[in-house]
Amino acid sequence: MSPTGPTQQIPVVVLAGFLGSGKTTLLNHLLRASRGTRIGAIVNDFGSIEIDAMTVAGQLGDATLSLGNGCLCCAVDASELDVYLEKLTRPAARLDVVVIEASGLAEPQELVRMVLASENPRVVYGGLVEVVDAAEYEATREKHPEIDRHLAVADLVVLNKTDRVARAGLDRLRASLGGAASVVESVYGRVDPELFFDRRPSTERVGQLAFEDLLDDEEEHGHGAACGSECGHAAHLHTAYESVAFTSAAPMDPRRLMAFLDSRPEGLYRIKGFVDFGAADPRNRYGVHAVGRFLRFYPEPWPPGEERLTQLVLIGSGTDADGLRKSLEAAVADPGEVQDEPAMWGVLRYVQHDEAEEAPDADD
Repeated sequence: MSPTGPTQQIPVVVLAGFLGSGKTTLLNHLLRASRGTRIGAIVNDFGSIEIDAMTVAGQLGDATLSLGNGCLCCAVDASELDVYLEKLTRPAARLDVVVIEASGLAEPQELVRMVLASENPRVVYGGLVEVVDAAEYEATREKHPEIDRHLAVADLVVLNKTDRVARAGLDRLRASLGGAASVVESVYGRVDPELFFDRRPSTERVGQLAFEDLLDDEEEHGHGAACGSECGHAAHLHTAYESVAFTSAAPMDPRRLMAFLDSRPEGLYRIKGFVDFGAADPRNRYGVHAVGRFLRFYPEPWPPGEERLTQLVLIGSGTDADGLRKSLEAAVADPGEVQDEPAMWGVLRYVQHDEAEEAPDADD
């Protein structure tokens, strides 16, 4: 979306996981594979020598803020975090997304709380990503049962180091993770950046997935050059999840759409795009931004001459693409249906009053 006011919101993604799970490796992969998307990072090492921050800073330079020698969730409160976010989200920084790489001993739910409590109008929550070491998960969980609590609040689980576990073991592990989060597998943190942010060009109106933009190298395809043509399509990063594009020229029924959004299925990680509610609000189109269970709407006036369409992209893992499309089709308003004022109340629950005339960029 293009903001109608002076504020452009930037998603802030929390990257968590136990010590050694591969968070820094994943972040460095995202930096290498960003393809022009500008990423800022807050790196929180546990210890006086900030190895992770030095590794990431080599790629980000001034776009890295390091918080060493302690857990971020213990070292600062929400107002202090806002100081760091203020530096990275100021317009002069020209960043598209901010990643907070938490210490391996941090409490993810506290970090999420701090981001959601941010008073910075340029910040929008971008989701909690929990990295799990597939080979060490059971031993880690036995020593640190709190990992169950961490996974319960995750929006996306990256099951890393899967090359060290047999397929049967991975299937058992995925089944044991439970929860409503999407689960994607990776080796050396190689996951498709589209799960975290939309690639440039930012002129793409809805920001649909553009797999043709993926870099043609071993980092992007998740296999080495020696693999050659025998590897086949199944080895590509984007096969780990599914995307559904939905377009409707007819307005959406607010009540039926909210019934779908409030009960959206497990594994559905991101929803983005625009919604036309027709006569329920003929003045505005509604930008929608959902990550995990987080949901927000951004009403903005329809641009002059703009075709009134609902355009949505849904991204998830293990989802039923046909079922999602049918659910959205069922949420289309019936021809001639008259919407009363209370029909929009469910939607307006997810509009912040101080942001009602503002909207995130398509890269959110």
